[in-house]
Amino acid sequence: MDLDSAELAPAINRLKRAQGQLGAVIRMLEEGRDCKDTVTQLAAVSKALDRAGFAIIASGLEQCALRKDSAGMSTKDLEKLFLSLA
Repeated sequence: MDLDSAELAPAINRLKRAQGQLGAVIRMLEEGRDCKDTVTQLAAVSKALDRAGFAIIASGLEQCALRKDSAGMSTKDLEKLFLSLA
């Protein structure tokens, strides 16, 4: 399945933001920062990753729904991917 790079741009930006947030979590742990602040930042990373994953899968679902041939992923395959994020 080939995804449109323009549709992926928001997901890529979200992943880059999550990458920076994850670096902050690592620094916070290394510096012995407050547990509450660290967990809050880690939750933000997790949410950003989930949202990026959902956006990527949604784009794939849309493309498969529009495609008439069977070259794309099956609905079952996409469902498995979607559920893997849950």
